[in-house]
Amino acid sequence: MADITYTLDSSRSFPDQDVVGHNRWHPEIPAIANVRPGQTVRADSREWFDGFVKNNDSADDILHVPFTKPHQLSGPFRVEGAKPGDLLVVDILDVGPLSEADNPGELAGEGWGYTGIFAGKHGGSFLHEYFPDAYKAIWDFKDNRATSRHIPGVSFNSVCHPGLMGTAPSPELLARWNKREATLISKDPFRTPPLAVAPQPIDATLGAVPEADRDRIAHEAAVTVPPRENGSNLDIKDLTKGSRIFFPVFVDGANFSFGDLHYSQGDGEITLCGAIEMSGFMEFSVDIIPGGMDTYKTGPAPIFVPGEQAPRYTDFLTFTGISVTNDGEQRYFDTFLAYQNAVLHCIDYLTTFGYSREQAFLLLGAAPMEAHYSAVVDYPNACATLHLPTDIFDFDIRPSTDGPTQIDNPTPAPVASAADLPEEDIVRSVPQGDDERLALIKKLAGSDATLRATTHEPWKQHHH
Repeated sequence: MADITYTLDSSRSFPDQDVVGHNRWHPEIPAIANVRPGQTVRADSREWFDGFVKNNDSADDILHVPFTKPHQLSGPFRVEGAKPGDLLVVDILDVGPLSEADNPGELAGEGWGYTGIFAGKHGGSFLHEYFPDAYKAIWDFKDNRATSRHIPGVSFNSVCHPGLMGTAPSPELLARWNKREATLISKDPFRTPPLAVAPQPIDATLGAVPEADRDRIAHEAAVTVPPRENGSNLDIKDLTKGSRIFFPVFVDGANFSFGDLHYSQGDGEITLCGAIEMSGFMEFSVDIIPGGMDTYKTGPAPIFVPGEQAPRYTDFLTFTGISVTNDGEQRYFDTFLAYQNAVLHCIDYLTTFGYSREQAFLLLGAAPMEAHYSAVVDYPNACATLHLPTDIFDFDIRPSTDGPTQIDNPTPAPVASAADLPEEDIVRSVPQGDDERLALIKKLAGSDATLRATTHEPWKQHHH
């Protein structure tokens, strides 16, 4: 029995709960509970789009997801005695969905979850130039395994973990985030996918912040989308039950929050909505290492000991990629490009069994595949590798003289065309014509930054 509980009503949206968490980072967001070192907390968590995505055979919801809303964070939890410069120790005692498929519900996490490829103009993905449209796969949860009617022939054990955990930033750290990210945005404010997202007052959920302070804080608070020094959206699939994480503390009480629960994920969460997204719960305990940031020199980011609950595969088929573009351009140690090429290599390979390229991409985002940088010293080429577990397939995927097995593939992954996305729904750092947001970017970037008010270039799709 946990010492402290935080429950959510699945029938109500996140802002309508009795005790409301938050979806932005700011030091002034009040804690929802006080926790003493050594105490345990069991808290519910809403999936990152708060029930917007449904269990059906349409990808229209993936095409139109409201990017001003994520993530729905449970917290902050104030840890008594934590001071700036300490390390907050968080032990994950348990994590999982709300239910299994025997009792499916309307909300992701109630027996099912989803993976999506976001349209290039609406959030994008690791391969947005190759996959411009929106796609979706629904996964059913049964006996701690995931199967999908949209990706036949595969099943795998759950790797439940929180995609997002972190401590509150100090005012100084928040200001650094806003300045450096706004400076990056200023190089191309209208780019899609955006270079970064500055504070987004629309749809900001700020917990119990007093009404008189809400507008100011909404214009200062950082979105939770990227990983940062406090942790935030790390999307590390190894942070399962049994993990111990050491978070830098920047404010009194640390103000720890978590969310974005996943049933499973491949390394990189490569479709952006690349994990199996779900609502669920996490049980954790906390402790403090006084002065730990200086003692262990951990100021730049959290460190962690992985859990041992995730499935441990030993038989892989491994795909390689190097830092040369599809057009033959040589890049110098471009590790991002090298991993893209390893992923594309694997996608093309899986199509020989009858999968569409989109089904293969969805699978690699959701299944527990592993990624490694295998060589980063042999100039000019970096080499990245993707390790695909062979045991997740119902058939042998290794090359043989018999040729590839052909799967029965009756239900394709649902698709929604990016051509149906209205101009106002295109995700940019600054919507075209939004002078108020452009002024906010300029203010945050500072006088030394130059805004380049470029126009959106015509969409370019690469073929592979």
